Amino acid sequence: MYAKPDSTTMKTRVARAGDAMDAALKSLSYGMSDENRRADAVALMRNDNDARADIAPLPESAQRVPNEVALGRPSRQEAEAAVRTLLRWAGDDPTREGLIDTPARVAKAYEQLFAGYKMDADTLLERVFEEVEGYSDVVLVRDIPFYSHCEHHMVPFMGLAHVAYYPSKGVVGLSKLARVVDAFAKRLQTQETMTAQVADTIEAILKPRGCAVMIEAEHLCMAMRGVQKAGVSTITTQFRGVYKDDASEQVRFLTLVRGGKN
Repeated sequence: MYAKPDSTTMKTRVARAGDAMDAALKSLSYGMSDENRRADAVALMRNDNDARADIAPLPESAQRVPNEVALGRPSRQEAEAAVRTLLRWAGDDPTREGLIDTPARVAKAYEQLFAGYKMDADTLLERVFEEVEGYSDVVLVRDIPFYSHCEHHMVPFMGLAHVAYYPSKGVVGLSKLARVVDAFAKRLQTQETMTAQVADTIEAILKPRGCAVMIEAEHLCMAMRGVQKAGVSTITTQFRGVYKDDASEQVRFLTLVRGGKN
């Protein structure tokens, strides 16, 4: 799988590529053929890539707001103006007493509801406690409440997340697992993507022998609109490592999650 990128910057990689090309150009004075020069240049650049072959790039699922989005972010005033437009489109008067401050309130609420875009989920798991007296069995944090928003209708969905992993080099603070859930929940989401994102981050940063994530939620886009079926629960899971390879581990995880529940 992937690991956290090292400190080698893109500028450094470009410089290395430039060095490779310089070496190829210098070879002109030695009467090398074009084919040989190209082969040497490619070989030099390949050496740099081979040195990083064991480090995969951080996937989009664990990244924050793309730079092009962050740079083009509207101002607070533009956001409030957009809310006024939606109020008018809905058929109400944004200048009446009850709605006059609503645009400002909505903009402020969005800063909290979608705070996940400003959170680096991978850095939440960087501090690992290695002095755990040789503990290597499962660590499970269950019933983590979360609130998110469907990316299709921007309507809330909420529920519980259950996260388990088998430590390999130590354990992480229990609250950090809940924070990882929040980092992805507080974005426009689909439940399926969110489940995979939590598992991706835990697997990449902690490198456990296995991890399991289960999310169960109710979607108001089903309850309030469309089919209008309230109380429907959706369950998604992701199993990695020993959980993926051993069905008995999946059973144990589900037993622990459901243990003590009716």
